[in-house]
Amino acid sequence: MRKIEYPGIAEWPELVKRPTQNFEDLEAGIAQTFQLVRVQGDAALRELAQKYDGAQLENLLASPEELAVAESLLSEELKQAILQTYSNIQLFHAQQAEQSKPVETMPGVTCWRKSVPIDSVGLYIPGGTAPLFSTLLMLGVPARLAGCPEVVLCTPPAKDGSVHPAILYTATLLGIAKVVKAGGAQAIAAMAFGTESVPAVNKIFGPGNQYVTVAKQMLSKTGVAIDLPAGPSEVLVIADDSANPAFVAADLLSQAEHGADSQVVLLTNSAEVLSQVEKELQAQLELLPRKGFAAKALSNSIGVVLLSVEEMIAFSNLYAPEHLILSISNFEEVLDKITNAGSVFLGNYSPESAGDYASGTNHTLPTNGYARAYSGVSLDSFVKKITFQHITPAGLQNIGKTIEVMAAAEGLEAHKNAVTIRLKEVKNV
Repeated sequence: MRKIEYPGIAEWPELVKRPTQNFEDLEAGIAQTFQLVRVQGDAALRELAQKYDGAQLENLLASPEELAVAESLLSEELKQAILQTYSNIQLFHAQQAEQSKPVETMPGVTCWRKSVPIDSVGLYIPGGTAPLFSTLLMLGVPARLAGCPEVVLCTPPAKDGSVHPAILYTATLLGIAKVVKAGGAQAIAAMAFGTESVPAVNKIFGPGNQYVTVAKQMLSKTGVAIDLPAGPSEVLVIADDSANPAFVAADLLSQAEHGADSQVVLLTNSAEVLSQVEKELQAQLELLPRKGFAAKALSNSIGVVLLSVEEMIAFSNLYAPEHLILSISNFEEVLDKITNAGSVFLGNYSPESAGDYASGTNHTLPTNGYARAYSGVSLDSFVKKITFQHITPAGLQNIGKTIEVMAAAEGLEAHKNAVTIRLKEVKNV
């Protein structure tokens, strides 16, 4: 971890830059994959599963038998953990439902808004070095709460053509029967354009490698929506003298182990805390099975000593982290000053991994500074908001003149006439 002490504010914009990634050279190959899937459908998915996953697939969809047997392959302890997480996520997201409340903006003019589920959604769940069944819960629970009629799940198969039983068990728990054995850009293409086995969907959710990330971004040109711009995972920890250095190091490593392109940032107003955290990082790193990933991520990461908590909050807002941890005393006093963050963890006993798994909040969050403008996935991500209005004859008389004046001022005579012609009839009644 690179150490910077008391940088001036003019230096901050350079420090908050993420490790550079050049995805442009991937686009041509992904465009070819899109075309192959569009033209050849299921045959292309089988071919690419053989090429990239080493799997020979007779059936692209997980069979009912595979789904049914998955539960027996999991320990009771893991099943109980999944069920507890399911319950917490459902409880938190159910509170996000919006009630339709008609508003009479003036006598006879009533407006309201209604949440309508997206007809079909696709969930991409990585299944390579880490089968992310936790992400399936994060996406599947709000999709079901929203009432999306069709939910399609794509996840890469193992070499023997199987899907991790925890993913299959979770899919069954969520009532998702269509599990497609496809990964990478080809899975995104299948959900975007449709094949014989995979229905085309309206919106695609879920994380993935650089090919999945770029493939999702390329869909903006096709009319298919995505959840949010995604990139490598990241965490920023703000720590003062009250922080436990071992806890801080553990939180930094929990994100660093995601992958070599992840980034972690430590802000502190104590050089001694930074020194202690660095020692803990080295000690804990040696014990990690994913040590190689974490070590590479740390080489792209920074530890910054600043003058005060206020400076650290200002730096964090400029960085706009996916995850923000406040390991400081009296964190309650600064909450209103946090303006840019995906998800925030308060105090020494709120590890980021709680949000990744079981507390109930969603772990699909904006990265790479997108927290300046984007929210994480929520129940709202799976619905459309449609506005309604009803105007009575008396209401049209009340609002009509306003519309006519504005339409005339904009030179839109037909807009004005749509009101005028109705007002004449109202006056003659």
